[in-house]
Amino acid sequence: QLQLAESGGGLVQPGGSLRLSCLASGFTLDYYAIGWFRQAPGKEREGVSCISRYSGSTYYADSVKARFTISRSNARNTVYLQMNNLKPEDTAVYYCAAIKALSDYYCSQYAFGTPYDYWGQGTQVTVSS
Repeated sequence: QLQLAESGGGLVQPGGSLRLSCLASGFTLDYYAIGWFRQAPGKEREGVSCISRYSGSTYYADSVKARFTISRSNARNTVYLQMNNLKPEDTAVYYCAAIKALSDYYCSQYAFGTPYDYWGQGTQVTVSS
């Protein structure tokens, strides 16, 4: 069974940091670009960051540039999202998703332009004092 599982969410004060993980099971991530998305209450889901299969390209939404860093370990079948200097507006459920994309430049070319194939269940991130 193909699954993605997010972990690492929680409650953090403004200015704090969290690292989210996305573990794939039932398939290998080598052939997939991975995106992180988030959805805040009452808002539409938005793309946050994307990383291509061999990390050849990454993409960040303007709202998280210079604060978030996406990385991956294909050996561990895991993608990470390091989130620093968190702000209350970062509060949301964070999802990882996979799209089969053989180009290592996928994220710089398309990022969130086409539907993703597999989705995790999400992890809550709350930034509050």
